[in-house]
Amino acid sequence: MAPMLGLWIGFSAFILLVLVFDLGVFHRRERSIGTTEALATSLLWVLLAGIFNIVVYAYQGPQRALEFATGYVLERALSIDNLFVFVVIFSYFKVPKHLLHRVLFWGIFGALAMRAAMIFGGVALLNAFHWLLYVLGLFLVFTGLKLAVQQESYSTDSSKKLSRFVGRFMPVSHEYHGNHFFIRRAGKIVATPLFLVLLAVELSDLIFAVDSISAVFAVTSDPFVIYTSNVFAIFGFRALYFALAGMMDLFHYLKYGLSLILVFVGAKMLLAKFFEVPILVSLGVIGALLALSVLASILWPKEERS
Repeated sequence: MAPMLGLWIGFSAFILLVLVFDLGVFHRRERSIGTTEALATSLLWVLLAGIFNIVVYAYQGPQRALEFATGYVLERALSIDNLFVFVVIFSYFKVPKHLLHRVLFWGIFGALAMRAAMIFGGVALLNAFHWLLYVLGLFLVFTGLKLAVQQESYSTDSSKKLSRFVGRFMPVSHEYHGNHFFIRRAGKIVATPLFLVLLAVELSDLIFAVDSISAVFAVTSDPFVIYTSNVFAIFGFRALYFALAGMMDLFHYLKYGLSLILVFVGAKMLLAKFFEVPILVSLGVIGALLALSVLASILWPKEERS
């Protein structure tokens, strides 16, 4: 228990330190983030995940380290689909570029809290009711097939409904007020569009977390491995957004790769009692499906409609 407690404390301190430096030092002033900086930050998070995996290897052995690597790749792959949703959200609300980092930064807190609750709740439920693993397997297969045929995972209608819903409980401003989520007007607290954007981001995170966390349970049931792989994927994904947001239309076959990944992971859960797929094979299949979908998008680009 002592080594695990030390890992939890050390990891929590590291994340807290990153958050403090991110907002308090590197982004004290609101500014746009360029592609070069975004790519460098994203690569840095990949490097940090690799270093952390070495720590997991040293303290918990090769099996847990391989589970972390597979969980990280799986989470990173499935989070890419969320990029499309963020593009729609930011476009609908016409978010100024210099405020994007603030929204994504504060969105991390909600994402970390929601995923922690889902992970620990999921582990407890699976330990008590093992048959739920097959329910998750069916859910992932269904979600994967649905992803392959659906046209859009988030529409502007969703943003309109969210705006109307929040408007029932408090007044909503029609214009941005710097980096403020709320302002005071005539003695009343008024929500700004930036708060609506943050709320939309958190809701989309929650929806995607259901798929991604369910998928990682096919890789491992260790809450530390699941949570840490999630956290590294979340931080890396936020940085990657600024680099790839303008190029998402190029990867039009990506959703089919993600669809096959979900079906594969779901099938792995359903067949676990009869045939267990080695972790290394799972990692290879997930990486290959992701790479092939990106390669297909490049080789057969989407035709522009006149």
